[in-house]
Amino acid sequence: MPASRRPTVSYKPKPGEIPTNPGVYRFRDKDGRVLYVGKAKSLRARLSNYFAPLHTLHERTRRMVTTAASVEWTVVASDVDSLQLEYMWIKEFDPPFNVRYRDDKSYPFMAITLGDEAPRVIVTRNRRIPGAKYFGPYPKVWAVHDTIDQMIRVFPIRTCSDSSYKKAMATGRPCFPGQIGRCGGPCSMKVTIEEHRAIVDDFVAFMAGGDQRFTRDLTRRMREASAAMDYEAAATYRDRLQAIDAVLKKSALVLAEDTDADLFGIAEDELAATVQHFVIRGGRVRGVRATTIEKEIDIAGADLVDQVIQRAYGDAPASDIPKQVLVPSLPDDAADLEQWLRDKRGKNVVIQVAQRGRKAELMKTAHLNAQQALMLHKTRRTSDYVARTQALTDLQEALDLAEAPLRIECFDVSHLGGTNVVASMVVFEDGLARKDQYRSFGVPETTDDTDSLYQVLRRRLAYLDRPEEQEEIPDAAADGSVVTTRKKPRFAYRPQLLVVDGGKPQVEAAARALRDAGHEEIALCGIAKRLEEVWMPGEEYPVILPRTSEALYLLQRLRDEAHRFAITHQRKRRRRDIQSVLAEIPGLGDARIRALLRHFGSVAALKSATPDEIAELPGVGPKLASTIHEHLASG
Repeated sequence: MPASRRPTVSYKPKPGEIPTNPGVYRFRDKDGRVLYVGKAKSLRARLSNYFAPLHTLHERTRRMVTTAASVEWTVVASDVDSLQLEYMWIKEFDPPFNVRYRDDKSYPFMAITLGDEAPRVIVTRNRRIPGAKYFGPYPKVWAVHDTIDQMIRVFPIRTCSDSSYKKAMATGRPCFPGQIGRCGGPCSMKVTIEEHRAIVDDFVAFMAGGDQRFTRDLTRRMREASAAMDYEAAATYRDRLQAIDAVLKKSALVLAEDTDADLFGIAEDELAATVQHFVIRGGRVRGVRATTIEKEIDIAGADLVDQVIQRAYGDAPASDIPKQVLVPSLPDDAADLEQWLRDKRGKNVVIQVAQRGRKAELMKTAHLNAQQALMLHKTRRTSDYVARTQALTDLQEALDLAEAPLRIECFDVSHLGGTNVVASMVVFEDGLARKDQYRSFGVPETTDDTDSLYQVLRRRLAYLDRPEEQEEIPDAAADGSVVTTRKKPRFAYRPQLLVVDGGKPQVEAAARALRDAGHEEIALCGIAKRLEEVWMPGEEYPVILPRTSEALYLLQRLRDEAHRFAITHQRKRRRRDIQSVLAEIPGLGDARIRALLRHFGSVAALKSATPDEIAELPGVGPKLASTIHEHLASG
């Protein structure tokens, strides 16, 4: 299409209207609803990217720009101010195209109600108690109760309810928990309000950093009491030391004792991300929070880290902001984020990438947890009956199908530079994987994915025209005799929808296969990996499904499963190939071949190994090692 005829955005600002200052911008639709909020060091440079020719934009960015009817901006004095304003507006307007956060669950916290006359310690999921100090979150409720049970043995503070406290203070009679030694507040009639407040301060200080001064102080008192032959007091101090030790053992020391940090492990794909937030105080992991992020427009890597930090600390009190924030990658505006956090905390804050040592190991742990959480999130969505039903209905509407696609087959082609070409077919019925019906295909060597896809689909579609070919199943009759039943082959079942991994070229190749096979009644679409676009045959532009839609999650899982199955089959073939090559070497049996592959871990490692390295394997001498090396080198 000539450049002069390409569609443009009617509300595009005139040249020179957009300032070059830092600021925050908002896209609105025709009804005035805010669709997207963003910040920029230079408003002109950033907004000009949105008003580039539409065909050059990321598909989801194009959807946002064409849905909007206006754009407005606010100039601020500094980049730090733009951070604050962006966070405030995202929170106020909840724009649909900004990332959305959802806690995986409502985790329990330990809270100390510092706003009360006599603060108490409680287990709660309510993060809005006025004046409360929170610790956690904890993965299980029992873990919080267990920690409190140990802590009040060392720092006996109030645990009774407000009503029990008021009644005790009015009548002068201890509260019931105080009578049985479970409450150390003024209502127990053992301490004054001022003395209790000092114990509460020690409780909070210990939980905030595992302060070793408490251990040293109790040890000193225990020894002094023992030297003075006050064995009852010494036993009390001993019990408190044991309680402190029990609390510390439940949160293993992972970093240096003076480390106060928050560590964020992030796993993501094109549609979602999961965040594992490790709260480290006094070198120990004091709590972990898991969050799922639903993406609507393309955001990844450092930009995602930027959003995660803003969300984590936007409403956080100064006491919850640590000295150090450890992230997988630094956002472009890391210096501005540091200044923003310094202003909120009132002290220095450093944002760093954990690159080596214990911090790097802990980051790997957080990342692994995030990956598992992302996989679980996707699996739950596709296994939930309501979500599956919604996905099939949404697919039917989005692709304009005559019926819901109860049987979907997805195809992927995998190769290594045109060699060892394999293809996979995975089957989902009623939104669930039918692994017993997965199939793999060997394909003649080619560098053209579209030709490979055409060949595979022609072979698969040919089975639809052979209903007479049935599988004989031996079975036992009631009298014990063997009978033979006829079963329709699985390939003879007609899918309602074929999905291919790829964009427009792959879809057109698949459409050609359907035409040539005489099965154009089967619906077809393709899903492109990077942009998550859904392509239909004969269409110039892709179908854009909302990133939070169940339909897109189902297509994504189909595509990922087909890719996984193809790669698995390819690896098995490569392993069989090298095994057959090794089997030609005199003196190498199956056991030694398996031991070789297990020892080196991969075919590439075995091929690059020296004769001396091969000879290290038990049962393989220098002569045999040289023969193996020469045989592989010549191959």
